[in-house]
Amino acid sequence: MIRFGLLGCGRIAKRHSDLLGGGHIAGAKLVAVCDEARERADALASRFGVAAHYDLDELLGRNDIDAVSVLTPSGMHPRHAIAVAKAGKHVIVEKPMALRLEDADAMIRACDQAGVKLFVVKQNRFNVPVVKAREALDAGRFGRLVLGTVRVRWCRDQGYYDQDKWRGTWAYDGGVLSNQASHHVDMLEWFFGDVVSVHARAVTALVNIEAEDTAVATLKFRNGALGIIEATTAVRPKDLEGSLSILGEKGTVEIAGFAVNNIRHWQFAEELPSDKDVIEKFSVNPPNVYGFGHQAYYEHVVKCLNDQSPALVDGLQGRKSLELISALYESIETGKEVLLSFVPQLCRLGELP
Repeated sequence: MIRFGLLGCGRIAKRHSDLLGGGHIAGAKLVAVCDEARERADALASRFGVAAHYDLDELLGRNDIDAVSVLTPSGMHPRHAIAVAKAGKHVIVEKPMALRLEDADAMIRACDQAGVKLFVVKQNRFNVPVVKAREALDAGRFGRLVLGTVRVRWCRDQGYYDQDKWRGTWAYDGGVLSNQASHHVDMLEWFFGDVVSVHARAVTALVNIEAEDTAVATLKFRNGALGIIEATTAVRPKDLEGSLSILGEKGTVEIAGFAVNNIRHWQFAEELPSDKDVIEKFSVNPPNVYGFGHQAYYEHVVKCLNDQSPALVDGLQGRKSLELISALYESIETGKEVLLSFVPQLCRLGELP
């Protein structure tokens, strides 16, 4: 049994606690939660009958916790993850793992030195339609990749950003690219491979925050394919979609829905009998919150810890995604194309006021 603690009891903690505290993950259980905001910690703890802590050292001083899920604001991830690692507990950290590349390196180093595993939450990789598309990619069914597109068209109004002072700040959050679209940026890179260069633009259109709520970018991949990122939280009055399109010389797949969870198009020049099953059985994730990646993700974490097998998204994979996001912000600041082999100069992610 892998015993978990949750650090941070904000908005995303509901999904993690429902799974771990609700007994939905075989071989895992929730032991304690921690948040400086006592009312948040108490509410979550009472719901699942676990201990509430208001101080990180108290949480980490427990001997009955094997792993800690770090669900605090992104800018706090490095300090918290490193403390968890030094306490000898495995680290599960929400996206993005950090806001600065040097902080991501420090997190990886701390976990390596402590002999604990580092998992970065990229649950959309476990969505059933995404898994089927990845299987098609690995089987070579797309042939030469031509164009990849991700679209994040969500609604986050001023009320959302006003819930917490850290939202939309450079020091602790960033904008739509680093927060809401980070899963989709990772997805694009996971399917198309290494990125050579990016060119991005952004605006803050409808809310009063430091960072951007709308961005577009073009990417050039090492394999010759091109990519497009369209990301906004300025859709009104409600969410529209989160989608991924994969276009190759032998096939096209588009996965849409709210969270890359619904196959919209599945077409290959060389059809297989299994294609019918994909469309009929696997085109949509189960219609509840547990089906949207997080359950499969935690099952993967438990398996890795029990079997000592490698994580699908470890610290190095999480850093790779952060490097791409940092390049996008560098391009926004300079107005120029940015090579991925760059050292951030003007990217403001993680910059304290």
